[in-house]
Amino acid sequence: MSFRTHAAGAAKARLLPFEYEPGELGPREVDVAVTHCGICHTDVGMVDNEWGVTKYPFVPGHEIAGTVAAVGASVDPARLRVGQRVAFGAVCGSCMQCEWCESGKQNVCPKRVDTVMRGHQGGFATHVRAADWRFVYPIPDAIASEHAAPLLCAGTTVFAPLLRQGVRPVDRVAVVGIGGLGHLALQYLAKWGCEVTAISSSRDKEALARELGATNFIATKGTDELRKAAQSFDFVLSTVSADLPWDDYLGILRPQGKLCIVGVPERPIALAPFSLLTSEKVVAGGIPGSIVETAQMLAFTARHAIKPVVELFPMAEANEALDHTRQGKARFRAVLVA
Repeated sequence: MSFRTHAAGAAKARLLPFEYEPGELGPREVDVAVTHCGICHTDVGMVDNEWGVTKYPFVPGHEIAGTVAAVGASVDPARLRVGQRVAFGAVCGSCMQCEWCESGKQNVCPKRVDTVMRGHQGGFATHVRAADWRFVYPIPDAIASEHAAPLLCAGTTVFAPLLRQGVRPVDRVAVVGIGGLGHLALQYLAKWGCEVTAISSSRDKEALARELGATNFIATKGTDELRKAAQSFDFVLSTVSADLPWDDYLGILRPQGKLCIVGVPERPIALAPFSLLTSEKVVAGGIPGSIVETAQMLAFTARHAIKPVVELFPMAEANEALDHTRQGKARFRAVLVA
């Protein structure tokens, strides 16, 4: 069976129809008939070859929801069956044999299979193949498929650090950026029980941030509000793909506080040593979660009725939806509907 897709043939090129034969289904592989696919900034970056790693023709899309179309011989029938509603995301396989995989940290496996990197094709398509069935997640009944798709990158990327970095319900936390990642982080942290502050350049999104769970708001452009927040937070999550005055953000942490960066800045992150050392502060990175962390994210999302804010586009309008995201207009996740 051919997979019909929307693919870029060169950097920054318009997506065009493209078909490919995925080959024989491997024993651990799963084919998913795509019903919904979210669009992340990483998709834009890969289409535009921002990081110099894209191989063309390239099919974007790593926030995928759909139904199981076929399963390999080794797939656990108690977990996945043909016709079942499922989702998978940025990570769709790993070696399952190294120390990282065996300790439940498949997301940092050196042989990890990324859905839209390392030559793998994504979900702007009729079908897409996951490398390992264990990275394909049944969607809880309480979550609609158009909401499930963005959770498999944006959701797990902001949820997993709460587990990894030991965020507690009594902590005071701040989320930098109210976009595709940040608007979900506000909801998760509010339901986690934290006192949540949203940080944005202006007050344009203050009302929305409070609706999503923020109890406080800091506007940074043309104000001294960030300076006044010195030593206020136990945990700060940066979700923006921009360069920030990183020393200022370390300055709003309490002693031994943690700054976790899940957005991708354009330039190297520069810090003054004493901003970091004198109060034993921590800077950490974040990527989508492991198998267990992602499953926990879905369960938490369903239990607390958390929903990404989405804009729906027909799959035939993939170029328009990608440009919408490229221009920073998505509020807050563009999702393609097959």
